[in-house]
Formats: sequence, C-alpha cells, structure tokens
Amino acid sequence: MAKGRVLLRGVVKSFGATDVIKGVDLEIAPGELTVFVGPSGCGKSTLLRLVSGLELPTGGSIMIGDRDVTLVHPSERGIAMVFQSYALYPHMSVAENMGFGLKIAGLPKALIKEKVAKAAETLQLTPLLDRKPRALSGGQRQRVAIGRCIVREPDVFLFDEPLSNLDAALRGQMRVEIARLHAKLGATMIYVTHDQVEAMTLATRIVVLNAGRIEQIGAPIELYCHPANLFVAGFIGSPRMNFMDGIVEGAEADSVNVRLNGATLRLPRYDADVKRGNKVTVGIRPEHFRVGPTAEAAEEPAVEFDAVIDLVERLGGETLAHLRMPSLSDGVLVVKISGDVALRIGTGLRVGVRLAQCHLFDADGRAVGAPASRVAPVAA
Repeated sequence: MAKGRVLLRGVVKSFGATDVIKGVDLEIAPGELTVFVGPSGCGKSTLLRLVSGLELPTGGSIMIGDRDVTLVHPSERGIAMVFQSYALYPHMSVAENMGFGLKIAGLPKALIKEKVAKAAETLQLTPLLDRKPRALSGGQRQRVAIGRCIVREPDVFLFDEPLSNLDAALRGQMRVEIARLHAKLGATMIYVTHDQVEAMTLATRIVVLNAGRIEQIGAPIELYCHPANLFVAGFIGSPRMNFMDGIVEGAEADSVNVRLNGATLRLPRYDADVKRGNKVTVGIRPEHFRVGPTAEAAEEPAVEFDAVIDLVERLGGETLAHLRMPSLSDGVLVVKISGDVALRIGTGLRVGVRLAQCHLFDADGRAVGAPASRVAPVAA
C-alpha cells in the first residue's frame, strides 16, 4: 500500500451515550488534499482527532499506509497536525520553534538547521528565522506552525480549522499559500473547516459530514453541480441554494414535469423514480438567475418568476436581491445578479433561469434522476 494512504472502516466514536461518529467508511488516496466540511457539531474535528490518535475509536479501524494505527500512539503514526491556535513557544525564535520537535527527537544540530532552512524557504520565512512570535503577524505565525510540521516530513498532514483566527484578507492569502504548499509537496493532507468556501477552493475531494455521517464525497465541482441530497445542496454554495415546493405532474424517459408556482416545468432528468402526485423540491442557485432573457439559445428552455424585491445587498461587482414569492419553501428567494442592475425595494422584478440549471429532489430529500443537458419545452 502506498505511503500517505488513509483508510477508515466502520469508524464509530461515542462519548458516553452520545454517538458522535456513526460508522464512517472513507479512503483517502496518497497526495490528496481532502477537506472535512459540515456545520458545527457534525463530527468533522472528532474524525480528524481519530485519525491523529488524540481520540481512540469506539469501533472500527484506521489504517495509515500499510499499518493499522487504530490503537497506535499519535507520535508513532507518521502524522503532523496544525491546530487553530498556533501554539508557538514565545521565548523561542522562529527557527527554534520550527526545529524544536527534531531537537527533542535527538537529531544532529546540522541536520535540524538544514531541514528548518529548507522549510523556511518553502514558506517564505527565511528573513524571519531570528524573530520571536510576538514580532510576527497572524499569518506568519500560522506559517511557522505549518513549518514545524514540514520539517518532520510526515506521511499525512492534518489541519484543524487553521485559519479561523485570521481576518478575512489573511484567510484568503493563507488559502492560496496552503494550496501552493500542497502542490509543491504533493503530500496527503486532511483539512477540517466549517467554511465551505475554504473547502471549495482547497480540496481535491470534499467529505460533507452531517450528524456524524458522510452525506457525500466528491470533487468540489461535482458537489456543486450534482449534490446528492437537500443537505449538500443547501450547504455547498454561497449564498445557499433556493428551494421551492412542487408537485409531479408526470415523468418521461428524459424529463419530469413539475407543477410549480402556477406553471408546469419540464425539468431535464433521465430515469427519474417519481410518480404523478409526488411532492418534490426544486432547487435553484442564486447565481443561476438572470434578469432579462434567460436562454442563450432557443433550444435552451427557461422559466420566469415574478416576485417583489424585499431587500437589496450591494456587494460591488454583484448584488444579492431578496425576493418575496408565495410558493417558496422558506418564503424568500435570493438572486445573485450584476452589481450595476438598478433595483428598488418594494417593486416587482421578473427573473428567469434555464431549466437545465434547476435541481430536483424527492420527498425524502434525495436528488432525482440524472441531469439531462437539453430538452424540448412543454407545449403551452
């Protein structure tokens, strides 16, 4: 088995009578940057701590490389962990902080100096090696914490919400630096965050967790374009997907007819397991709406909605319009449009979306059928 591979089989973790991790099966390939993402309390940090050895599973097994490490001490797992807090020694220089673990392990001074210098060059810390942590910015301190891991040359890097203490600008900068670091090292990395933007921009694959279970695993664009259920659809994407209640009027081999907001939509879906009268949910992402013509070509059928502007958020290059429409599941439709569109609260607005960009979920919240790219419009 390849170095850096992580394999979880039937992993369970309970604290007393509370089940936090409920039977997780997961394989992480060597060199992947896998992101655990989900709402607070979903179990993502607990799962990371199980991989690290800081927590022991109640059941199941954990493999790193070709070794079963389920009950192995953290120091012997070949992992290195970056925490939310930098945990730097304030009386030590950057170089001393980065090399401290190697010093404790008894490595020769010359080798420690060589490893620290190499990691510092990778992280652009060379001019800062003689500084103390108090003379560093938050982003620089986090880079030192990452450098402390790099010098150990672990099989697997673990990141537990490492950017949570940074401001928005630094978070964006550090995301880029971590992505570059992964590309340069080619190491296996597991990254925990509650921020789905971090997950989308960093991950090779995303693991979406909810209440101790895996909802879906896939590449960022796969989860965005083809969410497996309502939870993933609502969690991935910012602002969240809009959901609208509908009723199935009929299903064909390549489409489903849904009654929604007084109109019948022929949504492109292959092999949809729905029947006439079934309740369904139609999902539309805010960025897929258009003001004005909605279909770029006549063969791309679209649907239009009339609503009333309730709130306008101007963000510069784009604007979020909150619209009231009676058929919505939660009463409000959020539309992302160009920042130069003139909008006024209380006035009406007609927005449209191509039917191929609509998502469809059954009464249990599962995605319906396989999307089809193009279908013919329903006759009036």
